[in-house]
Amino acid sequence: MPRVLWKGAISFGLVHIPVGLYSAEKRNNFDLTMLDRRDMKPVGFKRYNKETGEEVPTDQIVKGYEYEKERYVVLTDEDFRRANVEATQTIDILRFVEGHEITPMYFETPYYLAPDRRGEKGYALLRETLKHTHKVGVANVVIRTRQYVAALIPVDDVIVLNTLRYADEVKTADELDVPPKNVKAAGVTARETDMAVKLVEEMTGDWNPKDYRDTYHEDLLTLIDKRIKTGETEITSTTDASEADDEDPNGGNVVDLMALLKRSVQDKAKGRRFSSTQSRNARSDRTRRKIA
Repeated sequence: MPRVLWKGAISFGLVHIPVGLYSAEKRNNFDLTMLDRRDMKPVGFKRYNKETGEEVPTDQIVKGYEYEKERYVVLTDEDFRRANVEATQTIDILRFVEGHEITPMYFETPYYLAPDRRGEKGYALLRETLKHTHKVGVANVVIRTRQYVAALIPVDDVIVLNTLRYADEVKTADELDVPPKNVKAAGVTARETDMAVKLVEEMTGDWNPKDYRDTYHEDLLTLIDKRIKTGETEITSTTDASEADDEDPNGGNVVDLMALLKRSVQDKAKGRRFSSTQSRNARSDRTRRKIA
């Protein structure tokens, strides 16, 4: 059973649905150790008193709000909870919106919501109502010591709570130099647009997250394994990535966009025909084996 991060209730009008909050995220990070280049010894980090220089034990560290220079109000975990008990125990749905109205840059961190035994019926009601109306719930929730605005989204049999960024936490794109909305002004022709649409259609398929994996992570493990086998356990790579990034992959030549689109469409079509031929051959082989 996964560890519950938070327990409270979804507030849905006058309905309260007791739920638990669980992490829906698993990061595949490398566990790297910081080393002193001079002798390859591990580098440690410690919390210390900035005045005395002495290390401070974890159980002696408290949180303080500096209201004036060097003057603090000390806050405990209980203080954070008591500041607004209802806010820290409730996922308060404020309104319902169309899911497509929330643009991708606002989504932050996903969590699963699961009901306790007292909340199963209300949970099922909310989940199926969201599915039926194609809406998501926008709610306030306090996780640890911070309040978030969040989206409640039905995904299969579970309700996902995805924390959202506030408007002032998202940078605008006003200062970016991007092509104008009028594609003709950007030099794009109607033939290029038609060919691009055809390429998208050739590459269109069903979304299956299992089709994708972190190949960079695998390549790094392969590199590490190679270093271990060759005894290169204390050598730092001297490759200058910035030099490689500065190289023009097209050799400074103007890219023939139409030619690239045509070739892409042809390659995708060939791949699809090849896959179809393989499937027919496999079915014929199975049929022959059955007759035999």
